[in-house]
Amino acid sequence: MEPPARGGPVVNSRARLVDRPSKFDYSRVTVTFDSGGDACTGWLYRPDRPTDAPVVVMAGGLALPREVLRPLAERFAEAGYATFCFDYRGVGDSEGEPRGLLSPSRAVADWEEAVARVRELDGVDARSLVLWGHSLGGAHALSVAADDPRIRAVVAVAPVLSGKSLVRARPLPDVVKSLAAGVRDTVQSKLPRLGPYTVPLAGDDTDGALVPDTSFRGAYRRLTSIPDVPARSFLVLSGYQVSLDDVACPTLLVAGSYDDLAPADGLADEAADHPDATVLRVPATHLDLLDDEGTLDHTLVFLDGLFG
Repeated sequence: MEPPARGGPVVNSRARLVDRPSKFDYSRVTVTFDSGGDACTGWLYRPDRPTDAPVVVMAGGLALPREVLRPLAERFAEAGYATFCFDYRGVGDSEGEPRGLLSPSRAVADWEEAVARVRELDGVDARSLVLWGHSLGGAHALSVAADDPRIRAVVAVAPVLSGKSLVRARPLPDVVKSLAAGVRDTVQSKLPRLGPYTVPLAGDDTDGALVPDTSFRGAYRRLTSIPDVPARSFLVLSGYQVSLDDVACPTLLVAGSYDDLAPADGLADEAADHPDATVLRVPATHLDLLDDEGTLDHTLVFLDGLFG
């Protein structure tokens, strides 16, 4: 299979990941690391061959726990890539308060600590280290790669490069309500007897959700339960912006043609002036890309082209 051509071909790949690889193809252990004084938890997958395999460090976004990424991590391990899949602080099995806070600075620090921990491990080739992230996790992976020249490559699946995409679809009165909720949470969180003021991560346009979209809510529920997140996430994300300007390593951007949170045209425009960036367009929504068989196949082609 040829790697996707630069410029963004549309790939008809809606087969979902179904078959699980044999557990004889890899081993899995739990690995923890410290970030900001909290213990973060991840799974390390080691393929049965090769020894000292290239390693993929992966995390999701929008408060998705690492369990959602398990099928992908298993397939990477089956294909011969060591994989470290971790939970951010405040998500899944990792410590950290408040739970579910969508803070780019905190998440990037978690990525950096995860990468540092992987570089200490035996049985992986830390010189061949790839970052894989979805949604906000894809943007965070790009931020880490921009500051770390040792990163070999990045796979950013539906990366949310601008936090404004999470609020701009709202009518102005709803934007004002969202920002007011963020201010309320910021103040309320300083009062121990009250704690954070939270909103649903996904919902309809009546419950103040971070993503007020019923189809997104349904897709999220297919993967895991919908958490409540601190409303100050609105304030932090409204000014969040990431670019590829300082990313020097080969980069695969996977764009969903039906993705409103990380629009494919915007990703293609961002990559246009970066010769090491390739855009793969897939007829899928933001969350469907997480278990898309064709997306995985093309990702493995990209990785095999680097390390095969």
